Amino acid sequence: MTWQGQSILAVVPARGGSKGIRGKNLRAVGGLSLVAHVAEQCRNAPWIDRAVISTDDESIAAEAVAHGLDAPFRRPAELAGDLASSVDAWQHAWTTCERNDGTRYDIGLLLEPTSPLRCTEDIEQCLAALDNPVNAAAATVSRTPGHYTPHKTLTCEESGQLGYYLPNGAGYANRHLIPAYYHRNGLCYAVRRNTLLNEGRILEDRCAAIVTQRPVVNIDEPLDLEIAELLYRRQVRELAA
Repeated sequence: MTWQGQSILAVVPARGGSKGIRGKNLRAVGGLSLVAHVAEQCRNAPWIDRAVISTDDESIAAEAVAHGLDAPFRRPAELAGDLASSVDAWQHAWTTCERNDGTRYDIGLLLEPTSPLRCTEDIEQCLAALDNPVNAAAATVSRTPGHYTPHKTLTCEESGQLGYYLPNGAGYANRHLIPAYYHRNGLCYAVRRNTLLNEGRILEDRCAAIVTQRPVVNIDEPLDLEIAELLYRRQVRELAA
């Protein structure tokens, strides 16, 4: 099945190396590995024509295949290091799939396994944003808490003295005066073929913001796993109510 007549390729980026949590993409939340969660979410999105994992790790590939994702290639080492570009890895997955499948995909999705609280509606909202020709891409974001915004961020000089990151930061003692800021939460990125493959862009210029209203987590540190477990149980209860 397609979305508005457009074929969709979902790519799950899951390299083997992880500094914060060893074997991160295979760690469990709610009894399922992070890879298994995103595989299930792909199955629940009927408009996805092809869902593949981009990994350099055989254990991750095996876990992905066991839960319904395809693993038709391995990510090259130069695209799997700490400094590798996510755009380059996504482009590699897209072009490799098109070459292997003998087809052209109109829209690409990037679904990070480290964001296990994804709902079908998150993907659907990103795709719906691309129905508007003004938008070349869409990305889910969460509002940044006031105390984490640039206006509240501090610097620490070599002397040990604190200062405001922004010159006018001291003028924002009341957090309600701080402008709204947002950060990526990894639930979903959607992009048109030309935008990614020919222009190499995702967020720059004409990217629609899909604001996630519920609390979610993008797992990077051990504490994030505990938070994800808590939020996952809450989300399951709310969906069952």
